[in-house]
Amino acid sequence: MADSEDNRQREATKRAIRFTLIFLLIYTGIQYFEQSSPELLSYSEFKNRVVAGQIKEITIQNETITGGLSSGDKASRYKVVIPSIEDADLMPLLDDKQVVINAKSSELPILVRGLLGILPWILIIGLFMYSSRLMAKRLGGGAAGGGMFGFSRSKARRHEGQTISVSYDDVAGLEQAKADLLEIVDYLKHPQKYLDLGAKIPKGILMMGSPGTGKTLLAKATAGEAGVPFYSISGSEFIEMFVGVGASRVRDMFEQARKDSPSIIFIDEIDSVGRVRGTGLGGGNDEREQTLNQILAEMDGFEPGEAVVVLAATNRPDVLDPALLRPGRFDRKLTLELPQCAAREKILEVHTRKVPLKDKSCLKDIANRTVGFSGADLENLVNEAALHAASNDKKQVVPEDFEYARDKVILGSVREDMLNDEERKRVAYHEAGHALTALHMEHSDRLRKVSIIPRGRALGVTEQMPDEDRHNFTQDYLEERISILLGGRCAERKIFGVVSSGASDDLKQATQLARRMVAQWGMSDAMGPVSFPQSEDHPFLGREMAEPRNFSEQTLTQIDREVTGLLSRCEAITEEVIEKYKADLNKLAEALLERETLDEESIKQLLHNA
Repeated sequence: MADSEDNRQREATKRAIRFTLIFLLIYTGIQYFEQSSPELLSYSEFKNRVVAGQIKEITIQNETITGGLSSGDKASRYKVVIPSIEDADLMPLLDDKQVVINAKSSELPILVRGLLGILPWILIIGLFMYSSRLMAKRLGGGAAGGGMFGFSRSKARRHEGQTISVSYDDVAGLEQAKADLLEIVDYLKHPQKYLDLGAKIPKGILMMGSPGTGKTLLAKATAGEAGVPFYSISGSEFIEMFVGVGASRVRDMFEQARKDSPSIIFIDEIDSVGRVRGTGLGGGNDEREQTLNQILAEMDGFEPGEAVVVLAATNRPDVLDPALLRPGRFDRKLTLELPQCAAREKILEVHTRKVPLKDKSCLKDIANRTVGFSGADLENLVNEAALHAASNDKKQVVPEDFEYARDKVILGSVREDMLNDEERKRVAYHEAGHALTALHMEHSDRLRKVSIIPRGRALGVTEQMPDEDRHNFTQDYLEERISILLGGRCAERKIFGVVSSGASDDLKQATQLARRMVAQWGMSDAMGPVSFPQSEDHPFLGREMAEPRNFSEQTLTQIDREVTGLLSRCEAITEEVIEKYKADLNKLAEALLERETLDEESIKQLLHNA
């Protein structure tokens, strides 16, 4: 709708410019042809022709004389420039020869003078309006936003419900969230049956989840299911450098949504305007807080019969203002988790609808091997697999393409010719140490693949995948996980006598895991069942958030001592495994140097450990 209005105004501007250019062209042409190709006579020649009786009529305008010759000369018209010195003999000579004298005013016609007078103003005003519309478009108003003052209008993109092609069939893995939103869909379709019973539908629904879990897709699918107008905007689009613009845009957006009731408003990344108030400059009255205040006021101002639902999405619910989360504003809160194995398989089925697969049964195995992938990650995985298949001139996507795409998404692209022979041998023993330790740990996950092909920042990789998604981890499992992380370092020291910097990331992961076991999860007898958090994982961002330390230096020293002891015990267990199965370690390393990549079956056949 906004695009069509913008196109109409753009076409109107083009027509006005074309009209002005045509007018100037016509006027110039008239002036040119009125005075085209006259013969330029000298003043003396002109007087001689008057005396000879060849001039019968003249026209005097400013300092020029024009007219036609009475003889059959080649030039039928002439032009004479009158000298600046006044000639007293000219007028008597013309009277004596009975030459008709016409005096022409030097002024232009009234119409022409009027057009030339207003034309500059028209051009200036047109240029100003065009520039202001460009500025308004950049500031958020656009042509549909009200001309040169349109930057205060809403930037929300309006979609008709019937034109939205996304439905709940295109949203896989979010069954509980879809079930909660089906009630909202039914209300938007049939609001009266709820009003007759005095029921109040939730005004706002807050969707919380990690990036890529499908918050925006779910909001659009809800509008598509309900078949109602859908207003979509990002929270950052409310804010500009002008004071009051954000609040004005909020008012305009809600006003439009009320006119189109029933309708849905979707505010993506609401945390950009919905953060806790009181942290801004100027006593907390900055533009962001004014915008948030207006959102709160608009949501309070809904009438019972207004079927307008506000959907919002964020991955930072911890920073939202409490007033935004209270009942009456965002009454419901939906948490969108990363998909589990069954959900990942359904998501892959959705994204492979238009992808020709050689074997659709491979999707289950891919789902098992993509733990921690979001819906967006899985979509990217399918696309990378299709690109790889197309680049190799295949007609169908095969499981090997998905394997390549998975490695590329997780680790990065292959880096050819990065390692020399000595480094390659060290990496082979390093990865063989990880693999051997994983094979002989009772509670470890299945060993799926070992590779010494450099990808991204990794020189090699040992891949383990659980048979099912894990949510809780026992102390035995975690200690064995630390032992596996130290397997590469122990193997290097056993074979080469010294260790290398290749174990830096392994040591980092092992230390972080040991510290959490000791300080946060109560898995140390010396520390007891107490939590000493120094940092905490954000529930949706997947990174640690620093917390103020609320314990003494003595306690911190004791934590460090326990962490070091735990790592040493796990390392001793790993060294025993490496020593006991040294022959298998050599077999694995030699096979890796020969084939570069070993899968689960190849490892079992190699070690006769079916």
